[in-house]
Amino acid sequence: MNFPSSPGMSRRRLLRMIGEATSSAVMYQAMTSLGHAADSGYKGPVELPGDPKGASVLILGAGLAGMVAALELRKAGYTVKLLEYQTRAGGRNWSLRGGDSYTELGGARQDCAFDEGLYINPGPWRIPYHHRALLDYCKRLKVALEPFIQLNFNTYLHASDAFGGKPQRFRHVLADYHGHVSELLAKAVNADKLDEDVRPEDKEILLASLRSWGALDRDYAYREGYASSEVRGYEKAPGGGVDGAPSPSTPLAFNDVLNSRLWRHLSLPLQHDFQHAMFQPVGGMDMIGKAFFREVSDLVELGAKVTSIRQNDKRVTVTYESAGGGVRQASADWCLCTIPLSILSQIELDVGAPMRAAIDAVPYAASVKIGLQFKRRFWEEDEAIYGGISFTDLPIAQISYPSTDYHKPGKGVLLGAYSFGLPATEFTAMTPQKRIALAVENGLCLHPQYRQEFENGISVAWHRVPWTLGCFGMWSGATRKAHYQDLCAIDGRILLAGEHVSYVNAWQEGAILSSLDAITRLHKRVVAGN
Repeated sequence: MNFPSSPGMSRRRLLRMIGEATSSAVMYQAMTSLGHAADSGYKGPVELPGDPKGASVLILGAGLAGMVAALELRKAGYTVKLLEYQTRAGGRNWSLRGGDSYTELGGARQDCAFDEGLYINPGPWRIPYHHRALLDYCKRLKVALEPFIQLNFNTYLHASDAFGGKPQRFRHVLADYHGHVSELLAKAVNADKLDEDVRPEDKEILLASLRSWGALDRDYAYREGYASSEVRGYEKAPGGGVDGAPSPSTPLAFNDVLNSRLWRHLSLPLQHDFQHAMFQPVGGMDMIGKAFFREVSDLVELGAKVTSIRQNDKRVTVTYESAGGGVRQASADWCLCTIPLSILSQIELDVGAPMRAAIDAVPYAASVKIGLQFKRRFWEEDEAIYGGISFTDLPIAQISYPSTDYHKPGKGVLLGAYSFGLPATEFTAMTPQKRIALAVENGLCLHPQYRQEFENGISVAWHRVPWTLGCFGMWSGATRKAHYQDLCAIDGRILLAGEHVSYVNAWQEGAILSSLDAITRLHKRVVAGN
């Protein structure tokens, strides 16, 4: 492997090369140290001191933001009523199990046929360790958690036009990319391509780190041998007895690794949102929504479709269609609205032009999840994959393996697709049955067992979910600058909360932090008598 000649390399240029080689995650960590990215801002249970003097709050939407507000406002002495469109609470905190039915926009109905104990989470499915508000509520509400496996070195990376379409183990691509890049940098160091800004003692430390990080041999080469095989795995694994000696594996060629573009997936587990440890509730993500609902169920009216939100200088009045039949109204001193903006934009709403413009400015992401049930857990039995995610350039984008019930006999469910953007939009245009069929077809490229082992599936295309019409609010830098503060404002007697009113959007943590911020600001105004 020849390293091209180049003028002297400064420390800055070297670090930039390493940053590019090891992905944007390194830059993210640097940004964190400079204060440009941070953990959740949660500092502990919210405190709402002072007497609300009998004030009432009408909350719209029984997702996590709405139920957090209901729980905390009642505790602080408010009179609270919560209206929810669905016949269940939780919002996007949702799990689908055998026996559940789901009808999407357009009327297509799906009946989940999973066996008992099996499920998928169509919405949120993992909780980062730094989402402290959500984790604190799980602890307080006694929601049992278990590890969610984000990174598994034995999963697959797949590109249709690379390696003859054959999926590669994550550990092979990771080890070979690191190894080849380390060899290039080591050659640059040994050829004195670094200028005087890098001290001699730095050079020796850097070489030692490259040998360790890249699994290089004594000649600073990355090639077939025991050093590389200790990272990427052996062709013949070490065993016992007379034939126990291992055989080294052969690394993928550097050009093949680069041209495959599979290195794009290597940085995801290093990004702050996806670093270990991650968690999931035991039994499904909706265990969290159910725990909240147990606390506030007496405040919630389910099956209430809001049609208008009116306010004057004294009250807010909401008109809604009741599941029991007929049109009803509910009034309160204040209204906290957690309805997704994609729905709220279609409801008659008395707010000023700035908030109205903000509501209309935020589009919602297209996303599709598909759950597939198989006759056996072949990913464990045949391929030793226990949790984690495989990635592909096919429309399904991802396959996620269950992080629980390892070695359990019988059937299992994979998240057989999780896509965004154009592939998700194309999935959404299909019938549920065609989505599932395509997920199986795509999955065959990674797991040929699909054809024989597949039993049934269910799909959720978020732009066809009637109560949200999209997966989450999509902010850009420009729309945040123009509209975010207006969305956060208290407009008369109305204020908003939800993941869309946060900088942690698309996460449950964002919904909770937004809710806590909103009720804190509202409470200050109420106590002050404004």
